Amino acid sequence: MDLTMRPYRSVLYIPGSKERALDKARTLAVDAIIFDLEDAVSPGEKETARETLAQALRQGGYGKRTKIVRINGLETHWGRDDAAAANDMDCDAVLLPKVESPEQLDALAKLTDKPIWAMMETPRGILNAAAIGAHEQLWGMVMGTNDLAKELNSRFRPDRLAMQSALGTCLLAAKATGCVIVDGVYNAFKDDDGLKAECDQGRDMGFDGKTLIHPAQVAVTNAAFAPTEAEVELARRQIEAFEEAEKQGQGVAVVDGKIVENLHVATAQTLLAKAEAIAAMAE
Repeated sequence: MDLTMRPYRSVLYIPGSKERALDKARTLAVDAIIFDLEDAVSPGEKETARETLAQALRQGGYGKRTKIVRINGLETHWGRDDAAAANDMDCDAVLLPKVESPEQLDALAKLTDKPIWAMMETPRGILNAAAIGAHEQLWGMVMGTNDLAKELNSRFRPDRLAMQSALGTCLLAAKATGCVIVDGVYNAFKDDDGLKAECDQGRDMGFDGKTLIHPAQVAVTNAAFAPTEAEVELARRQIEAFEEAEKQGQGVAVVDGKIVENLHVATAQTLLAKAEAIAAMAE
């Protein structure tokens, strides 16, 4: 499955230093894994974590899940060695934290030929989202809402009012350039209702999925970002109705009392492709 066509409903952070967590991740129904060498690893474990992760990836067993390695920033003591090591690992992409300019991506691109993902988690990064999103080696953006909230000195609200401008800016940048973009984490991992509400908000905005901090969040998130049976059935009927209308020389169709035009058919086809990609994950 092409990397850009894979589903990204659930993107779980896993510490690169924890062998037990790395092993358990092989059994989880997530679409992607961020193997973390940055925040989840203490300074004293950085060097060993790099080898622990490399060994786990060599061992394999992660199936069709997208494997993303989050390295330390290139300005840190570990960043460049992380990037060089990740380039040799059996992973699909390298995630750079606290990206604030395309020049930072240029620096990483000199160290890896793998697709690059960018953490969007600072005010300067958000303001430069369009330039970052346009980088030729960038395949995805990850919203770092915890770090961003710290930088903004904003308070948590269930409606995420303080995050809306940043979320929307990055979403526009990603959609303009065809990048994958996943929403930030929900910290209360035992609060399924709150998680579902935030997933629904992100899905309705247009995010491809959500980053997770705990396996208990996977089922709710996968369900929220997957097309429902009703949506799949409607998409099929829209396509069929439009094709029939075209045979009759008409440019529009009507389904359930609503007009169906070319743009609706394109949306329906995208939805069906996503449903097929999700089904392929389970094969």
